[in-house]
Amino acid sequence: MEKAAIKWLIIANAIIGFSACASAQNIDAGRSEYQSSCAVCHGIDGKGNGPAAEELKRRPIDLTVLAKKNNGVFPVSAIYEVIDGRKEIAAHGTRDMPMWGAYNEKFLFPSDKFINSSYDAEVMVRTRILTIIDYLNRIQEK
Repeated sequence: MEKAAIKWLIIANAIIGFSACASAQNIDAGRSEYQSSCAVCHGIDGKGNGPAAEELKRRPIDLTVLAKKNNGVFPVSAIYEVIDGRKEIAAHGTRDMPMWGAYNEKFLFPSDKFINSSYDAEVMVRTRILTIIDYLNRIQEK
């Protein structure tokens, strides 16, 4: 009886372990970055209908039609420049705004208490930006 109970305990743990691995593989980093940094204005669906959209002077653009407005080609470089702050968008405000801090090295590593300072901050910032760009590319209208 004890051997059977141990056998079923091992099987149950294996199933739980495999389920956890499958869940971890389903994490969409680009979607998470987008939702934490962009969705408040641009909306969860990217159509410019976020909870803060009504409070803004100009409605946020529909991010699902970027390729359509660019002859069917998703404008990777232009979007990168908007996110990293090189291309100013009046509605986004100045580069001193906290929303830009998430994509700036000095805000990424405010203290070496949490993150090993041997990490290349610039690479981490680029990676975060590219994950958003990848997500935006995937939500484009066909």
